[in-house]
Amino acid sequence: MSTSDPDGAALWRFLADPAHLTMDLRTAAAHAARALGLRHAVVYLVDLQQRRLVPQTAVAPPVAVDGSLAGWAYRTQSLRVEESGTGSVTAWFPLLDGAERLGVLAVTDTALTASTLTRGRALASLLAMVITSKRLYEDSFVLRTRTEQMRLPAEMLRALLPPRTIGNGHVVSTAVLEPAYEIGGDAFDHSLTDTTLHVAVLDAMGHDLASGLTSTVSLAACRNARRNGYDLPELVRSVDEALSRWLPEQFCTAVVARLDLVTGVLHWANCGHPAPILIRDERLIIYAMERDADPPMGMPSLLTSRPRRTHEIPLQPGDRVLMYTDGVVEARTREAKLLGLERFADYVIRATAGGELAPESLRRLIHSILAAQEGRLRDDATLLMFEWRPPAG
Repeated sequence: MSTSDPDGAALWRFLADPAHLTMDLRTAAAHAARALGLRHAVVYLVDLQQRRLVPQTAVAPPVAVDGSLAGWAYRTQSLRVEESGTGSVTAWFPLLDGAERLGVLAVTDTALTASTLTRGRALASLLAMVITSKRLYEDSFVLRTRTEQMRLPAEMLRALLPPRTIGNGHVVSTAVLEPAYEIGGDAFDHSLTDTTLHVAVLDAMGHDLASGLTSTVSLAACRNARRNGYDLPELVRSVDEALSRWLPEQFCTAVVARLDLVTGVLHWANCGHPAPILIRDERLIIYAMERDADPPMGMPSLLTSRPRRTHEIPLQPGDRVLMYTDGVVEARTREAKLLGLERFADYVIRATAGGELAPESLRRLIHSILAAQEGRLRDDATLLMFEWRPPAG
């Protein structure tokens, strides 16, 4: 707290006043910064494709995620400080909702002391909670972080998707989906309990509203089954039955998986989908999870009497598992050649090398794939990667 308010009474009054609950972000940020004795603070949120940091509480130009100190704070989730030509100093704090990267907070003053930095971190934590709460129902956040109009199927699917990144002390799971504004049938899901990470990547037939409906029903069926305590074969069967009942002409491929956070044992089911890739010690073990796939989810699976199969593999601490849709390997390079699994594997090696955080590795990976074909994909491309990192000892 400021030296004139050593007990933080101004902040406590701000938090205790029910009026702060209905303040817009700009007003809440200004009041909270003043209560903490900070001279000037600006919130920047990242855009949908994680290319720009867009100011929310002041009139200022967007800042590129790549090639700026603000972007460095976002990419590394760490503090960065820079001096301006006017003699002031700006500290860039990452804005985090758990493991999810929201953007950055800029705190500017004539000088930055240890106390100022502590108060800046406190403000970043407080505003991240405010943003997470308000962006569920305030369209202003959406409007400021989109760079183009979104198609209806994409709007429907994105309303159901979870945060890009989730995690706890044992695991982090992160995902990206392109084309960001035109997705039709791809979707992902991840969630946590005290002992388990649940993940799924789906690819519905087609690229239209019906495809989006197929993925939406499949995601809802997955969530309903796991929240009812079903095991993986029962979960997949629940999706089969939901699709065959409500969308009998539709189907989707998928990988659904559960990771035991204590033992590192991974169970998964593959329903007509590309096999996940295991990354260990910065090396790709491409075929470690290669198994014969079951039929896609939906009506095709009900035409066979063979029960759904699950597979098992023990992970080692630090292992990363990458799940993807076929739109990734079917993308074309600048030379108009299919990307293919071999080229894709090379992209993964380069993107995950150097000990980067998993969300940053995935951000760079999808941008590399987009750059190789001048930003246009022939099909939806979804990537989900999770890293098991149990506490030492």
